[in-house]
Amino acid sequence: MKKVKICTKVKQPTGYIAFIPNSFPNKELFDLPQNIINKAGEAERLLGKLDGITQVLPNMEFFLRMFSYKDATSSSQIEGTKATMADAVEASVGIGGDQSDASDIIFYIKALNYGIERLKNFPVSLRFVRELHKELMQGARATHFSDPGEFRTSQNWVGGTNLNNATFVPVPFQEMKASLNDLEKFFYDDTSSLPIINIGYVHAQFETIHPFLDGNGRTGRMLITFLLVKRNLLENPVLFISSFFKKHKSIYYDKLHGYQSEGDVFGWLEFFLDSVIETAKASIAVSKKIRSIRDEDTEKIQSLAKRESESGMKVIIYLFQNPIVTTKSIMQATGFTRAGAQRVIDRFVELKILVAQPKEINYDKKYVYERYFNAFLD
Repeated sequence: MKKVKICTKVKQPTGYIAFIPNSFPNKELFDLPQNIINKAGEAERLLGKLDGITQVLPNMEFFLRMFSYKDATSSSQIEGTKATMADAVEASVGIGGDQSDASDIIFYIKALNYGIERLKNFPVSLRFVRELHKELMQGARATHFSDPGEFRTSQNWVGGTNLNNATFVPVPFQEMKASLNDLEKFFYDDTSSLPIINIGYVHAQFETIHPFLDGNGRTGRMLITFLLVKRNLLENPVLFISSFFKKHKSIYYDKLHGYQSEGDVFGWLEFFLDSVIETAKASIAVSKKIRSIRDEDTEKIQSLAKRESESGMKVIIYLFQNPIVTTKSIMQATGFTRAGAQRVIDRFVELKILVAQPKEINYDKKYVYERYFNAFLD
């Protein structure tokens, strides 16, 4: 397949080789092979279908909240975080034991939520990217001298133990401004190609520049979600593809490296479009499934006696947002007494809505809205 030179390898004064991005975008990037054009059309068709389905979900903000947990977990796990989606859900409401390992996920969700609100009245720009990075890294456990919200003023690298044996050394910071300016102009480019093609190139080019000391991968993956909204492919940010990247982590890195070092731009695009297609299909299936679960469980609760039904509806609404609970968290969310909260929980266990978990020493017993929670897992 045709190659397009993205970077020039330049030996630096101290001996290491850095990859300096060429002027971007090169017109050759848009001389697309037919298979890429076909995949791009399929990706945009499925995004439209997903957008339509999520618009009629009864509580779309709950759907978005749960997918935010999933994306935050997957994106953080790509970078080495061991915490699970369950850990993140528990940490967000203060349930369970040591929550420190979920720190990266919680800060990712914080940055996502910030970006969703900011996007309503602010363009995707370099300033927007820096603000996202600040929300992601400021105070996070794994900050690693990341200088939150600021582009780097020293050299970084990817892979290896130092600059001389690194897999990839991005552009030196002294020469980075031109590459970032090219990228920012491309944020607004709506004429070169289909929007989904441009978004694929934005992610690869951002990772090629690697403008921050740490957090580039997570910031770059969030950028995909926000650009889907800004380029009018989605009305709301309901497509998160980090789970696909995590599932195919080695291929993800190989395709990015091929884009950067070998100019295999269409190999990268094909992988990226596959990620959008497969994630959109999965999200459509999940949206249908959770609507069915919601209808079935709501019907169970509404069939109860009036007072019990009213209490149950308060709890089920909370479960759509926080599917892992304790008696205490239900008390805090509803204002019920401990006895009242426990009665609803016990009833939900009988109805097979909640599933009791083994009690952890020194911690409240946890209950999981298992069918609903599992619908969002891989």
